[in-house]
Amino acid sequence: MKRRYWLWIGSASALALAAFAWAFAPRPLPVEVAEVRRAAFEQTIDEDGRTRVRERYVISAPLAGRLARIRLEPGDPVSAGKPVAQLTPTAPALLDARTVRELQERVGAAEAVLKQARAEVARAEAAAAQAQADLARNRALEREGFVSPAAREQLELALRVQTRAVEAAVAAAQAAEHNLAQARAALLRARELPNGIARAAALPVISPIDGRVLRVLQESEAVVAIGTPLLEVADPDDLEIVVDVLSTDAIRIVPGAPVRIDAGALALEGRVRRVEPAAFTKVSALGVEEQRVNVIIDFVTPPAHWRQLGDGYRVDVRIVVLARADAVVAPVAALFRSDGGWAAFVVDAGRARLRRVALGGRSALDARIEEGLAPGERVIVYPSDSVADGKRVAIVRGAR
Repeated sequence: MKRRYWLWIGSASALALAAFAWAFAPRPLPVEVAEVRRAAFEQTIDEDGRTRVRERYVISAPLAGRLARIRLEPGDPVSAGKPVAQLTPTAPALLDARTVRELQERVGAAEAVLKQARAEVARAEAAAAQAQADLARNRALEREGFVSPAAREQLELALRVQTRAVEAAVAAAQAAEHNLAQARAALLRARELPNGIARAAALPVISPIDGRVLRVLQESEAVVAIGTPLLEVADPDDLEIVVDVLSTDAIRIVPGAPVRIDAGALALEGRVRRVEPAAFTKVSALGVEEQRVNVIIDFVTPPAHWRQLGDGYRVDVRIVVLARADAVVAPVAALFRSDGGWAAFVVDAGRARLRRVALGGRSALDARIEEGLAPGERVIVYPSDSVADGKRVAIVRGAR
């Protein structure tokens, strides 16, 4: 009996020790894993861009005048050589009674000056005729020897002077006539009715291209100066994409590189046409100054698939800078920096094993593995600080 008692005591103590050991024994660390696979790999530069028409035209007022209200709306079609707006001469300024009276008196003064100028012409012509007659008599007397040649030369000089005086008087009379016409025109302009201008011929403003209206810059009727922008037109089917990338990324982009374009429900294809040679400074959302370079992209997908897009639409682009049809691919989330290189934790027999890897490129989600991992191996994604080489792990979810 006593022996059985001690056996029960020993068994209970052993069970208690086992339970205590189990309770405080280290448990496997739950981890999420993904499988290393062999697949096609593309290294891309992901940015957001915007569409823009390749050639836009701003139609401006060719002359100063009164612009009639523009009836066109954004999106309306326009044709080359067809009018899109109408310009008419502006009405004269309204004048008060005093100004009108001044203009009338100016006309009277101009008429008096013209009369004076005509009288001066008559006087100069009479003097010239007298000089001509004196010269004729002097020449007759010179042939008979009664007048010296010097006297004849004096009369010839006097005739030339009077001839020039007649020309000056005629020019002064012509100037007086122009001044009178100018004064009468100013008075006539003051007396014109405003609706008299409405009967003047309208100047049509024509479109330079076949396309559609992008913006109406001056819709309401108004008096506009020469060069005032009126409309902006373009061909909406001639779209391109402009995206600014970091200058460090731009050196990896070459013309002709394929581009994946995500425009909401539209998945499109494009190709890099040009990488602009000049960079510009742009402040990021975090307040950091960045050097950016514009990359111009053409659509490869036919226009019938992206007619919903317009000028200035936002799109997401992925510019392919490296493509491999058959590569060892692992998720970027499984990689981390270690001792100046890259590493990953591989799950082997329930334990995490640290593995050094060599990368051949990265995309947003995947990395191309050159050395260190083989297809079919499972790597821990998003490893925490608790994961260490040789630590027991338990897989809670596997990806792919």
